[in-house]
Amino acid sequence: MRKPLALIVEDEPRLADLFSMALSPDFDTQIAYDGQIALNKLAEMTPEIIILDLHLPGISGKDILRQIKADERLSQSRIIITTADGVVSEELREEVDIVLLKPLSMTQLKQLANRLCLNRLEI
Repeated sequence: MRKPLALIVEDEPRLADLFSMALSPDFDTQIAYDGQIALNKLAEMTPEIIILDLHLPGISGKDILRQIKADERLSQSRIIITTADGVVSEELREEVDIVLLKPLSMTQLKQLANRLCLNRLEI
């Protein structure tokens, strides 16, 4: 049985690698280090979970979120925003499944991603 796919959109390589390691026992992970790479990957895949930073080079996480929401193919993808920007994350809270403020616990990220994925499969 294949693992669910998680796309990690994070411009800080060390943090992206930590997110990937936290999720990799239960998910196949792909990493996008900037907004344009994320959009290119999303055009080719339909991840179950998207871990999305808001402040990215090129295209912002907020713009990526708009494009995800406009794409029917991605309507079942669960979205977790990870950011240090509490103000902007509050503005987007209703549009995503979970908002996690940095610094965050890798254990918490893993547990929440697993829970969201299980909930998605039950729908």
